[in-house]
Amino acid sequence: MSAEYLSQLFSLQGKTAVVIGGAGVLGGALCAGLGQAGARIIVADVAEQGCQARTAELAKLGIDAGWALVNVTQRESIESLLAEALRQTGRVDILVNGAGVNAGTRFLDATDADWDRIMAINLRGVFQACQVFGRHMVERGGGAIVNIGSVTSHLPLSRVFAYAASKAAVLNLTRNVAHDFGETGVRVNCICPGFFPAEQNRKLLDQERIDSIMRHTPMKRFGEPEELIGALILLCSEAGRFITGTHINVDGGFTAAWF
Repeated sequence: MSAEYLSQLFSLQGKTAVVIGGAGVLGGALCAGLGQAGARIIVADVAEQGCQARTAELAKLGIDAGWALVNVTQRESIESLLAEALRQTGRVDILVNGAGVNAGTRFLDATDADWDRIMAINLRGVFQACQVFGRHMVERGGGAIVNIGSVTSHLPLSRVFAYAASKAAVLNLTRNVAHDFGETGVRVNCICPGFFPAEQNRKLLDQERIDSIMRHTPMKRFGEPEELIGALILLCSEAGRFITGTHINVDGGFTAAWF
């Protein structure tokens, strides 16, 4: 198997990828990985400053990138994102649904506002983006959607019950949409990261929780954002052209067994 063949198999040259949540730590790594594989990137997030900063970072890597604002809780905003991506690039081949929020509360202390915010961003946002971008991809005759789940898509974790419920639903939704799109040429899959400490979840990681995570992670460490890229490139490239309706756990073995 030649290096040239492998390069072609995993290449995203000529593709356009919209990464929702692209200004975040994990989203930024995914943007860079897709760009290094040849895709043009549209960084989509709720904060203009974050989008601009991420786009500038990608430009320094020689990656062709633009940006657009989006609030995933509003369907009109997602529709505007698609319109802006098409204005900038003329097509969208790849969608990554990476926006997400969390809240560290015990069950009896959580409020309706906590629940509604998490569900609106983590679940309804994915549903709406899959519809809006999925319709475009179906009309074009192909594309790849990758939703970002979590180890909590499989296992409930204490103090993040709303987040876990939303991510379990994202995995179920992924499978359902993949079934619905099966004959259209649009593939829909999910990546389920393990523990990748970032700004939004670091405050939840006290020493007791870190010790518990390490006891249940065979590789005995946290993940690095760049370690999500391989799974993403597989699911977006020709190498994964017969993969749909499934998930890849990138978790250091956390979900392999409960010790």
